[in-house]
Amino acid sequence: MTFSFFQVGLICLSYLSVLFAIAYCTEKGLISQRIVRHPVTYIFSLGIFASAWAFYGVIDLARNFGYGALVYYIGTGALFLFAPVALKPFMELARRFQINSTADLLTFRYHSHGVGGLATLCMALAMAPLIALQIQAVADTIHILTHNNGSSIAMSSQHFDSRQLMALVYCVFVAGFAMVFGSNREHHKGLITSMAFESLVKVFGLCAIGLFAIYKVFSGFDGLDEWLMNNPEHLRDLNTPTSNQSAHTLLLVFIATAVSMPHIFHMTVVENPVKNVTNTLSWAFPLFLLIMALPIFPILWAGLKLGDGFPTEYFPLAIPIASGSPTFTVISFVAGLSAATGAIVAISLAIATMILNHWILPATPLRTHQEIYGQLIWMRRVLIAVVILCGYGFYQILANRFNLTDLALTSFIATLQFLPGVIAVAHWSRGNRNGLVAGLLTGIVIWIIGLLIPMLQDQREVLMSFAQISFNIGIDHWGQLTLWSLGLNTLIFVTVSLATHQSNDEKYSAELCAEDELSHPIRMALDIRAPEELVERLTDRIGESTARVEVDRALEQLGLSASERRPYALRRIRDEVEANLSGLMGISMATEIMDRSIPYKVPEIEGVADINLMESRINEYRDHLTGLAGELNNLRLYHRRTLEELPMAVCSVGKDMEVLMWNSAMERLTGIPSETVTGSHLAEILEPWGELLDRFANSSSAHFYKQEVDLAGRTHWISLHQASIPSSVSYQAEGQVILIEDVTEMQLLEKELMHSERLASVGRLAAGVAHEIGNPVTGIACLAQNMKYETDNEELLESVAHILSQTDRVSRIVHSLVSFSHSGEQQESGFQQVDLYVCAQEAIDLIRLQREKRGQVIFHNEVDESLQVWGDSQRLIQIFVNLLSNARDACENGGNIRVAGTQLQKWAEITVTDDGPGIPTDLLDQVFEPFFTTKEPGEGTGLGLAMVYSIVEEHKGLLDIISPVDKVLQKGTKFVIKLPTALESDATTGNTSRPLSKS
Repeated sequence: MTFSFFQVGLICLSYLSVLFAIAYCTEKGLISQRIVRHPVTYIFSLGIFASAWAFYGVIDLARNFGYGALVYYIGTGALFLFAPVALKPFMELARRFQINSTADLLTFRYHSHGVGGLATLCMALAMAPLIALQIQAVADTIHILTHNNGSSIAMSSQHFDSRQLMALVYCVFVAGFAMVFGSNREHHKGLITSMAFESLVKVFGLCAIGLFAIYKVFSGFDGLDEWLMNNPEHLRDLNTPTSNQSAHTLLLVFIATAVSMPHIFHMTVVENPVKNVTNTLSWAFPLFLLIMALPIFPILWAGLKLGDGFPTEYFPLAIPIASGSPTFTVISFVAGLSAATGAIVAISLAIATMILNHWILPATPLRTHQEIYGQLIWMRRVLIAVVILCGYGFYQILANRFNLTDLALTSFIATLQFLPGVIAVAHWSRGNRNGLVAGLLTGIVIWIIGLLIPMLQDQREVLMSFAQISFNIGIDHWGQLTLWSLGLNTLIFVTVSLATHQSNDEKYSAELCAEDELSHPIRMALDIRAPEELVERLTDRIGESTARVEVDRALEQLGLSASERRPYALRRIRDEVEANLSGLMGISMATEIMDRSIPYKVPEIEGVADINLMESRINEYRDHLTGLAGELNNLRLYHRRTLEELPMAVCSVGKDMEVLMWNSAMERLTGIPSETVTGSHLAEILEPWGELLDRFANSSSAHFYKQEVDLAGRTHWISLHQASIPSSVSYQAEGQVILIEDVTEMQLLEKELMHSERLASVGRLAAGVAHEIGNPVTGIACLAQNMKYETDNEELLESVAHILSQTDRVSRIVHSLVSFSHSGEQQESGFQQVDLYVCAQEAIDLIRLQREKRGQVIFHNEVDESLQVWGDSQRLIQIFVNLLSNARDACENGGNIRVAGTQLQKWAEITVTDDGPGIPTDLLDQVFEPFFTTKEPGEGTGLGLAMVYSIVEEHKGLLDIISPVDKVLQKGTKFVIKLPTALESDATTGNTSRPLSKS
């Protein structure tokens, strides 16, 4: 059964068109985001790990190593099984700092552009055999389909046959796909979805061929058992592999693939579109690998049974061909094609990104007068094509002289040399760039001499001598070369790292990557004051339009405004811009641009911890904290919330006067939200608080008492108190906490009490003056009386009458003043019958003496003149004075105030009514509380109505308030007082005060 080149080409074109369609629909939003961003899609996209070698070459591995071939799945599966520990640190670093490749990771960790360039070179060399493997697998399977012959698949070095042409056309199509869907700066959604589909096709194809082998070749599991019983040597081979290499070395090679292979790192870490997926990944991807491993041995045994002369590695395609099934032949070919395509796309994208970021951009400045994004996209596209075509060139050089397993092991061993440096990124902060470079060069040189050069010279085994020592090299000795290269690499890396000095920048980067990064942050300083300054400084390097786009992008991602001035916010914007530039042009170029244009400065005050940064990071991780860490975080949150909800205004500042905390009481007092002030310097806070707090914090005084500030047009008095926050590791203070106490009410009360004391003094003086005035007025009245009887002159008698009238008026006024001045507590036993009309009139007369207080109002005394109660006349006059004074203050000029009193059985009801605006309903419950007043500061103490309530209680009376009186006009207030009448003695009334009722 054979296929024509046209048919094979049509199959390849159809499959690649499907990949194009899936990627295009994803990019255009035609596929639901629930599917695109689902964790299952991401996990399937990681199936690029299983390249063409996993589909074909692993069969050959199973024949040579028996059960040892399973280490290919066990090694990688074990790494993903511990993904929360092994992979999550790299995922977090990639997400936070926009790390796009293994070279970026090493550059960031070891703070060296040279490390990135060296890593790129080593990765490019290491991936050449792996790309050639994918192309060789496609070319060989095309040859098998078109010739139905697997015994002569070696290429002729003299002629360019049709198979090579098909392989070249295939490379061109794959390059076009990668250039279109893998060159933008964002996560490649279309690429991820198409790679997930590719993995699905691959798994389906491999499982389909496995089932076909069991049921078509062996007629079911019983037939397979019978064949194995008849051929026990095949079961023996599983336990006693024919290869002389150790399966343990294989395990070491494969366990490192997820973190050292650039395309696996790219898809696992960089293209991860789902946050917090590591827990799912830890079991889902090993399950995927298990499904991939299940058909391996049935396919191997079926191929051995059929024995049609095909190479072992192509048994998945040979079995349906030998069985005469075109359907399963096409399924197997498409699955293998899919495996090769996914690997080539991912590898070319990863290598092209590394070359662009670490070779091209540092050596070729971008044209800032042109649009940078387009330049970068086209550079990346060209490099993707170059990488794929170079892989094709390497495939041409090798000319099928090595099988897929040889190519795969050569590539895997090269990438294995990155393992020590990658592990040290998150788990050994002492490692430095000197150790990495020395160790990596040692391992790569051994790999080049021992594997790459013999492969290029078509030699599987070479005997070399060095310093009179002979040893073998070549692919047949890959096990020893693996152990020697990795062992010396690790030894030199550790030794040199311990023996050489680590720079401050490198140490800072190492701490950022370490698991205990939350304990390290030092608050760095920036000499910028606004986001616009970032645009201005970046313009020279990346152009004004690009700089503005990147700064606006960072502001949007952080949810900050362009008017932001807080140092902490500006640091976050700067870091976000650097992270975004890292995603655009690599961390090496981004770091170089930002360090030159907007460098951090070491703070003038040493040891200033960035509390705000630590707080934000803990908030990001708090859902993942468990055990003691979770309990400590809960304790931290409890104490923090205690401070935040404390009813006293509190803020804390660092040694450099940057605000670290601004609690809710502080927000209410100042009117400044916490999110707008946290991270600012004290002096930059809105007035009047900035200057006051900064002056207080920098003073040596622990207290500022009664500082006067103007808030919303009203004067407030505050007292400030501060205390140092001691360091947990030294005797120096890490900052200080400032407490602000609003003492406005106390200050006003003190002023009112002082004013009341002055009034009391004036009252006592007035009483004394009134008493002294009484004697001469009495003398004048006596003289006038004498003159009345000593003359008959009408004019003189009329003058005498006027004199007597005025002296009588003066006497009444003096009597009222003297009576009102007799203050002091009287016991109920001193009560007597009191005429309420007289009390009300005396109160009116006293109020009228205070004409300077308000304009003219009209008082109406409508109390029944016969109405009497049992009580203290002076205390009752005090009631009327307070109520009438409040009523007068509430009325406009020309207003009316009515005092009325009637007899109600055993009670006397007195009402005081005004026609003012009334009392708001929400204030009715507060008007009798001491010190509550609606008047301006200095115009009232808030004690008048409280005193009225107290006096009414002393007289066993009741007090009520009605406001508004006029429900239509919503105006007027009426105070209703009920007192026991004079007919009821204190022994018979037996009344007690009851809660005030309001209507």
